Amino acid sequence: MPTHIPNPTDASIILTYRCPMQCVMCNIWKNPTDKKEEIKASDLRSLPQLHFINLTGGEPFIREDLPEIVEECYKHTPRIVISTSGWFEDRVIALARRFPNIGIRISIEGLSQKNDELRGRPGGFDKGLRTLLTLKQMGLKDIGFGCTVSNNNSADMLALYQLSRSLGMEFATAAFHNSYYFHKDDNQITNREEVCRNFEQLIEWQLKEKHPKSWFRAWFNMGLINYIEGGRRMLPCEAGSANFFIDPWGEVYPCNGMEERYWKESMGNIHQLDFMQIWQSEQAEEVRRKVRSCPKNCWMVGTASPVMHKYIKYPLRWALKNKWRSMRGQKPCLDKKWCDVGQDPCQGDLKL
Repeated sequence: MPTHIPNPTDASIILTYRCPMQCVMCNIWKNPTDKKEEIKASDLRSLPQLHFINLTGGEPFIREDLPEIVEECYKHTPRIVISTSGWFEDRVIALARRFPNIGIRISIEGLSQKNDELRGRPGGFDKGLRTLLTLKQMGLKDIGFGCTVSNNNSADMLALYQLSRSLGMEFATAAFHNSYYFHKDDNQITNREEVCRNFEQLIEWQLKEKHPKSWFRAWFNMGLINYIEGGRRMLPCEAGSANFFIDPWGEVYPCNGMEERYWKESMGNIHQLDFMQIWQSEQAEEVRRKVRSCPKNCWMVGTASPVMHKYIKYPLRWALKNKWRSMRGQKPCLDKKWCDVGQDPCQGDLKL
């Protein structure tokens, strides 16, 4: 049995594949789970103490027992963020009243017309924005937008950033990926030049902000440019070591970026073993070995954030240098360097 395995710090729990939206970049809604088979609050009792838990889906608020799940998760972490479409406005508000420290990220893919086109449901933008405004009025602090950039919505990403700034809310970015989780294998950004140019503009704006957190987000967004251009990920992926995912059936995976055409393997199932028994098992160590040589160059916040904290000198050095450039009126230096921290050089390089 493996020894000296550090406890994880971050977790993402996929509560359901049921979803009222019909997003063009995600086919979760075409592959709904049976609610009778989905994990429950009681299944999470063996989780260790964590720094952070993200509750996601599908649409988490489709779960009528979500308050019980949140209550259990708060026994294991001081911070929970729920990713949601905001479609179930009343449920979001009710949960926020019960748990006023909860984090809410509402997925909005553009301004009204573009968002509703990409998310497949008219009125989605209005519901999402109205929910955020209500949460702000209630005094919630950890709220904001989450925007997944795909083909032809990167200009709207810039408008959403400006809107989030004017409202004093968080703004999280992603680029669409292919994986078992999204049930997609044909997502591809075809207008790379335009999308990367808009990310460069976003980076410039983030470096002008006063809060250092925004400078680190600028570095993360440089990683998204690198991902879109097909480059090898700048920091190693340590999925299955620093973080983990649990799917609606209780399978523990290192991440949500795996594709069966490359590899996909579970560490174990929480219905069968306590979490730490899974985490310290030989099967989990075998999965970690596969992560260390995984060819995918994914760059998603769930697996990028833990290594950004661990190897902080790399984003910190870049952030300070480019904040100084920004203060002098200069463009940021987008040196998308591969940071050699002793990782397998094959990891994250689909070209090899």
